[in-house]
Amino acid sequence: MKIKTKKRLTKLGVILAALVILWGAIALAPRPQNYAGSNPMRKDGADSLPILIAHGGGNKEFPDNTLEAFYNAYSVDPRVMMETDVSITSDGVVILSHDTRLDRKTNVTGNIADWSYADLIAQRVDFGYTNETKSQKLVEGSALVKFTTEDGRHVTPLDVTYPEGVSPRDEEVFLATTLEELMLAFPENRINVEIKQEGELGMKAMREVLRLLEVHDAWDRVVLASFHNDIYAEYQRLQKAGEVPENFLCSPALGSAATFFVMQLLELDVFYGDQTCVLQLPTDYDISAGPLELTFQLATERLVNAAHNHNMAVHYWTINDPDEMRMLVGIGADGIMTDYPHRLQQVYDSMAAR
Repeated sequence: MKIKTKKRLTKLGVILAALVILWGAIALAPRPQNYAGSNPMRKDGADSLPILIAHGGGNKEFPDNTLEAFYNAYSVDPRVMMETDVSITSDGVVILSHDTRLDRKTNVTGNIADWSYADLIAQRVDFGYTNETKSQKLVEGSALVKFTTEDGRHVTPLDVTYPEGVSPRDEEVFLATTLEELMLAFPENRINVEIKQEGELGMKAMREVLRLLEVHDAWDRVVLASFHNDIYAEYQRLQKAGEVPENFLCSPALGSAATFFVMQLLELDVFYGDQTCVLQLPTDYDISAGPLELTFQLATERLVNAAHNHNMAVHYWTINDPDEMRMLVGIGADGIMTDYPHRLQQVYDSMAAR
């Protein structure tokens, strides 16, 4: 009996040793380059500061996803990367909007898909509000609330610092902004475009965005994102089928990003094969399963280095605290997305002055 037990233990030891050797070989294996060639979503060099990314144009300084907000961010840093969200209207125009409805950010209501862009402009619909909504619908009986800055100021398009030769579109109203307007106004800037609609509407919006990238040859500066798995799956299909250029840029949905996070923890990320250029992450992520609550720290030097081994960038959102900004600089983040472009630039200036 003792001899049999000893043989079993010896056999088990051999299997475990083989597994450890195999795991070690996998851990040391070269990582696949998930984005081929020079990745424009990575920062310029190891010692450079992360890309300043204006969330919605910097939506605590000017109304969210308006051309005026992006001009404000541009006045802070002419190389600013612009983060925006898009939906498609009934007449097939892709406009900037965090919500798929108009209730929260404008003085009208309804689904964007039920409005035409022509009517939004003809009626001078104002995207300068922060109304109270529930499930994106205006709370019944609530008053419309004009956008105010952190210090309580109401702003107009006249308060923006525009580049030389650029005039306000309207002196009072923050008009609807199309994605094409944004691309034309800032032809050299990187732009992150998140498609907000889902299902067939989302696919329709995506196809129109792809058309704009083709028309304006913006494949190497516009990265497409979506929290909808079907749209991200279409990004992957398009690349594998060769229906988009090799320098097509996309960011993974939550499931794919979570897969990479777990794989790099286990040193198994050699098997991560998605064709993507940038991970867009919060600094931490909470999971609740009954009484069990777990918090995963995503802002780590290890994760950033693992992504870089795959030629992927790492951008963190939405960072408004100066100490957190400095921490992300320290771990080598490629980009920091913020509601306050001026605040992030002040942190960068203070660090450069040391």
